[in-house]
Amino acid sequence: MSDPAFKPPRYIVIEGPIRVGKSTLARELSEQMHARRIFDADDNPFLADFYDEKPGAAFAAQMYFLYERHRLLLETRPEDAAAPVVSDFLFEKDKIFAYLNLDNEELKLYDRYFEMLLPSVPQPDLVIYLQAKPEVLRKRVTKKGDPAETQISPEYVEAVANAYEHFFFRYSGSNLLVVDTSEIDFVARNQDLQELLRRLRQPVKGTQYFLPLGQG
Repeated sequence: MSDPAFKPPRYIVIEGPIRVGKSTLARELSEQMHARRIFDADDNPFLADFYDEKPGAAFAAQMYFLYERHRLLLETRPEDAAAPVVSDFLFEKDKIFAYLNLDNEELKLYDRYFEMLLPSVPQPDLVIYLQAKPEVLRKRVTKKGDPAETQISPEYVEAVANAYEHFFFRYSGSNLLVVDTSEIDFVARNQDLQELLRRLRQPVKGTQYFLPLGQG
């Protein structure tokens, strides 16, 4: 049953590591809310060199993401939009990958740009953090069979998943709903998706956890 006094969040961000279900949930949620969707930058010209571990490619790829994510959010201006906005990335998460991939000197320079850009970025009303065990993520990467993703090592998948856990354990920038997707699959089972959508019709205050029943 919905809370009659509940006003749905106008700007929702969905986050989590690779193959956790972000895109599926963002698409479904934006359709249900008749919301405008902000897609994360997916045309980074430096990613191929990064996956091939070419010198300097990690810094170039990171700076490209930083610039593009900032540009997307400023152009969309969720705080001024007439319709609700659903984004499949949180600007602050950019730092997760910077700390994983950059050396100390690169990180110092990156941090200067990050801190300069951060104050102009609008804060979401709600962040939905989708988490899953590293072994589940690795299986999903293999199942997806994306040629670019096959270059990602199991160790890197685990490092990213752990870095997300650390980041969101300390996150307090907005209301946060943590969803464990290890035993559910938004893509394969619509009932899992519907269960979460029902939860989102209720308020989220501070940090709350949602553990779907799944089929496990």
